[in-house]
Amino acid sequence: MSSFANRDVISVRDFTRRELEELLSNAEEMERVYERGGDDRLSGKILATLFFSPSTRTRLSFESAMHRLGGDVISLGGKEAASTAKGENLADTVRTVEHYCDVIVLRHPKEGAARLAAELTDVPVINAGDGANQHPTQTFLDLYTIMKEKGRIGGLRIGLLGDLKYGRTVHSLAYALALFGARIHLISPEELRMPSHILAELERIGAKVEEHRDLEEILPDLDVLYVTRIQREMFPDPEEFERVKGSYKVTRDLIEEHAQSDLAILHPLPRVDEIEPEVDELPQARYFDQVRNGVIVRMALLDLILGGE
Repeated sequence: MSSFANRDVISVRDFTRRELEELLSNAEEMERVYERGGDDRLSGKILATLFFSPSTRTRLSFESAMHRLGGDVISLGGKEAASTAKGENLADTVRTVEHYCDVIVLRHPKEGAARLAAELTDVPVINAGDGANQHPTQTFLDLYTIMKEKGRIGGLRIGLLGDLKYGRTVHSLAYALALFGARIHLISPEELRMPSHILAELERIGAKVEEHRDLEEILPDLDVLYVTRIQREMFPDPEEFERVKGSYKVTRDLIEEHAQSDLAILHPLPRVDEIEPEVDELPQARYFDQVRNGVIVRMALLDLILGGE
């Protein structure tokens, strides 16, 4: 039996490299299922999506993944329509919803909410983002996209550009890349550097990490450039956001003049102004393929957790 069977997915740090490789391998199978239009291996299973903060891609890709495997989906009609709007706490909500479904996907603005929910319920809980803390399934699909684009992860030179201070996607991804032996280049303004406790963790597990302030300087050496937006909603101080907004941008001229022809540019989306639209026309732009991969990887994850055949 898979180690994913009936398992909570709260943090990428809960998984070994071998387990991540199992997931990536299953995603290759799910890609073939996706291309055939799906199957019914999860017929009779129900997925509940509980999203207490905004999401488009994560929620819809989970729902699409479940439908493509023959399962059903129930969801809250938005935070305002839930009983939490009447004062119900998260604990009572998840202890109620667990009787309606076989797996819960939870997004919540508070760090630690997914872990708490997992401790309170018997059905598996998948963390779809808890504050600035974790977004493990985004990391899974990022790894799969890199594998597809480059055929490997170990030894690649991967740049993480943008808001490395509050960006939960880069926090999780840096850890996972270290497990696979990638060389990690952190590129950000001084105010948005990767937090020291994450740098210390990367050092502890032997990651190869370099920090940069200038994208143009390191861009010619990169195999993958992973761009993140500056997330206004993550800043506790609005003045801090105003100081750093617009402080970096990936332009068509920059890519054409300095990047390798086979560079892969990724972005978890949505973007604001950190990648200009003209970059979309370049062969290096792979972020919309990344969106497609999100459905495939979540199909793989649901298949492993719920034991579909």
